[in-house]
Amino acid sequence: SKVKIVNGRAYYEGVELKDGTYKIKREKVVERFRRIVPHVVEPSFGVERLILATLMYAYRIKEDRVVLSLPKELAPIEVAVFPLMVKDGLDVKAKEVKSLLEERGFSVWYDESGSIGRRYARVDEIGVPYSITIDYETLEDGTVTIRDRDTWEQVRVKIEELPAKLKELLHKA
Repeated sequence: SKVKIVNGRAYYEGVELKDGTYKIKREKVVERFRRIVPHVVEPSFGVERLILATLMYAYRIKEDRVVLSLPKELAPIEVAVFPLMVKDGLDVKAKEVKSLLEERGFSVWYDESGSIGRRYARVDEIGVPYSITIDYETLEDGTVTIRDRDTWEQVRVKIEELPAKLKELLHKA
C-alpha cells in the first residue's frame, strides 16, 4: 500500500495525513489466483530464440502435407536417396549412388521403406532439400531424378554429373 505509518503518524506518498482524515483498519485478505497457460513460448535470450524463429519460418503446409523448408545452408541432411523399388538391382544402384555422394562430402539419407510418395513426404517433413530417385531408366542410361523439396519439380541428371549438380543447387543464392 502507499500509506506508511511512522511513529504513529500516517504518510501518503511522503505527505503527512492529518488526524481524522483516515482510518487504519487491519483485515485478512485471501487472494485467489487463476492458473494461466501461456499460448506463446518466447525464449528471452540465447540460441533458442533463433532456432524457434527459423523453425516457425520454415514450417508450412503444402497440399495437406507438412514441409519443413529450412534454408538449404541449415538443413542437416542435404540429400536423400531412394530406389524406386527394392528389387531388380535398383536398391544396389541406389546404395552405390549414396556411397558416391557421401565420398564427395554430402550428408545423405537412404530410405527404401514404403512407397516413393511416403518417402518423399518423410524427407519433406524433416527438411531435406533434394531427393534422388533411382528407377529403371537409371539402369538403362545412368541418369537419376533429382526432386526439389520446395517446388516438387524433378530433373534428370547423369550419375557422374550428380555431385556437381547438387553442389550447384545447394549453394546457389
